[in-house]
Amino acid sequence: MEIKQNLIDLYDAYTHGAMDRRTFLERFTLAAGGAVAASALLPLIQANPAAAAIIDEDDGRLTTGRISYDAPDGAVSAYLARPEAGGDLPAIIVIHENRGLNAHIEDVARRAALAGYTALALDLLSPQGGTPADSNAARSMFSTMDRDVMLRNVLGAMPFLRRLPGATGKVGIVGFCWGGGVVGDAAVNATDLDAGVIFYGRAPDLSKVPDIGARLLMHYAGLDNRINGTVFPTFIDALEGAGKDFAAHLYDGAQHAFHNDTSAARYKEDAAMLAWTRTINFFDETLKA
Repeated sequence: MEIKQNLIDLYDAYTHGAMDRRTFLERFTLAAGGAVAASALLPLIQANPAAAAIIDEDDGRLTTGRISYDAPDGAVSAYLARPEAGGDLPAIIVIHENRGLNAHIEDVARRAALAGYTALALDLLSPQGGTPADSNAARSMFSTMDRDVMLRNVLGAMPFLRRLPGATGKVGIVGFCWGGGVVGDAAVNATDLDAGVIFYGRAPDLSKVPDIGARLLMHYAGLDNRINGTVFPTFIDALEGAGKDFAAHLYDGAQHAFHNDTSAARYKEDAAMLAWTRTINFFDETLKA
């Protein structure tokens, strides 16, 4: 079923705080052509938490589980995935979308672990009690988040990972949507970060771009005007002007969140696979060299 761009744009506006749920549903129903059409189309745009994982949570090649680590403002819950074979491994921090730490992000962490990394997917709603099962409830919690605390919790994962047995000391970070913006924030605030990968995340504070020490890889969706307007050309120009080591890729015909395989309307398999392959190759070059 084809999903019109205006419906996806409406949903993006709602999920990123431009309107409340009642207003969104009224506008979505009108744009869809009625309640019946809206009820059929909305599940295709929303992420489906029941979608099958690419890497099973019981995959015998991995050791996984929920843990917590101490950050300056208290304990942070996270999901840790590592190869069962062990060995000396670099680490990747995984930052979720604005739905919190859910099954899809845990699956992404397992993908990174199978590529030979210690992967730590953070629950950045930990100070508010953790990510709830209801994605709408989770989304509403982001408006009350203390962003300074959030950033300290992200940066606090780095020394934790470097202290783990078998750690090589190298740490990278990858984030998606809201989490992609967090990667940018981490990059301009953590001079000891080795590598960062941004999936369709907003640009960070451009005045801090000269402080970036990490190599960056960035993935953007061709149809994502909302985010792309914060990146092209100002963020790119700032990175180039500061002489930073980065690469940015624009995926034609792709929607915001094209890597999220739990959203039928957004997921673009060829772009998602290419972006993930580039991501792992990038981490191999920066964290395993």
